[in-house]
Amino acid sequence: FNKMKRYIIILTVILSLASFTSCKKMLTEKMHSSLSPDNFYKTEADAEAALNGVFSQLQYQNYYQRTIYLIADLSADIFQPNNASSDRVQLYTGTYTATNGQLYAWWSNIYTLIKNANDVITYVPDIDMDDTKKNNILGNAHFLRGMAYFDLVRSYGDVPLVLHNGGDQNLFPSRTSSDSVYSQVISDLQFAEANCLPADRIPGNEIGRVSSEAASGMLARVYLQRAGTGFAVSTDNQSALDECNKIIQYSAGHPDVLTLVPNYADIFDVSKKNGPECIFSIEFGDPPNNNNITNLMFDPEAYGGYASFLPLASFYNSFDALDKRKAVDAGTVVDGITYISKYHDPGVAPGGFGRTNFIVIRYADILLMQSEAMNNINPADINKFGGINAVRTRAGLGTKLLDFSNTPTAADFVDALVNERLWELCLEGHRRWDLIRLKKFRQIKAAQGFNLDDNHVLLPIPQDERDVNKNLTQNPGY
Repeated sequence: FNKMKRYIIILTVILSLASFTSCKKMLTEKMHSSLSPDNFYKTEADAEAALNGVFSQLQYQNYYQRTIYLIADLSADIFQPNNASSDRVQLYTGTYTATNGQLYAWWSNIYTLIKNANDVITYVPDIDMDDTKKNNILGNAHFLRGMAYFDLVRSYGDVPLVLHNGGDQNLFPSRTSSDSVYSQVISDLQFAEANCLPADRIPGNEIGRVSSEAASGMLARVYLQRAGTGFAVSTDNQSALDECNKIIQYSAGHPDVLTLVPNYADIFDVSKKNGPECIFSIEFGDPPNNNNITNLMFDPEAYGGYASFLPLASFYNSFDALDKRKAVDAGTVVDGITYISKYHDPGVAPGGFGRTNFIVIRYADILLMQSEAMNNINPADINKFGGINAVRTRAGLGTKLLDFSNTPTAADFVDALVNERLWELCLEGHRRWDLIRLKKFRQIKAAQGFNLDDNHVLLPIPQDERDVNKNLTQNPGY
């Protein structure tokens, strides 16, 4: 079954997920009905259902319910595996190989989402429906595809760029250059920015959909990440700053919709989900449907959790004594052992899955990206301290703000930014990419005792995929 699924993913064949239930049944049972692009994409309801199918892919445990923070945070300097699998140990130590199951899960789930998004992008334009609704659906699909390819390119470098399913597509695609993938990511996100609804116009029954501001935020993130590569475009930092400023200007006019909330803890309070700081989140709800295993990954056994991961002492001890974020991020102590508390859900029974959303973009990140872009453009610009100091003030560090007296050089500012993003955005799927972008990844891992070479900044192409597609080359060093 798994081999068949891998084959289907890499070939991006258009099949209903329902048809995957049994290889044997697929061969022996007569199909009396089936859904295909020819008989499904007919109505507005079909378009909505198809888009929901793209979003639902994000909720899988082996995608944005768990694997995201294994790839992005476990591989960095926040927490360590506790009685965990070898796959997780490899991620933590930087000894990951092409047979690592988490790396395959990351790749395969991303390409499944891309396949689903491609169908929406291909077939929804021909549906007779309200143009604004149609364009919003297409904008959402483009955003999700762009985000997916961004996750791929910053993880693996060159990857196959598949933009349509079936027909005359190459069933064994080769890898596309990273700069071309980045260009497609930006094109998709620009389409989303132009066609998704503004945050204040998203209906209550569509919470979790992509706003124009979410697309702007993701664009800022993409431009900044590309700015740190060998194929950067000279305008990347200015483009990132422009996108951040769009969101900050929108916040000024709509503070009830988008703003930096006064209390950091409120962001992760399940009773206050989708508050005005959250720009885009993966939605999780009440058991038994669409609930989130993340709380159990970090909760101690006394809470019914698995305690699969424990915070590193270096992380826990790095917080300033006045920093209010420490108690939220890693404030659970049982029998003298400290546990991650950011995703604890006190409203579920011990051992129960939680209801916490996974936040992909929030306003504090926009302020920090604004500061980063300004430092990159003009290190002498005093205004670069505005965003980072707003975040520090909210954290209780208003008496310890940054300026040229304590952060005199551009390099000093980068050091401060690396730390601030750790304290503010830990366990939100940013850390690996931040360290790579800011040229700190190998240094941080070396401080942990893990000496990585340049090759391990990129992840290996999963061997399972290369077994199916002989045109996939491997990254150097694997």
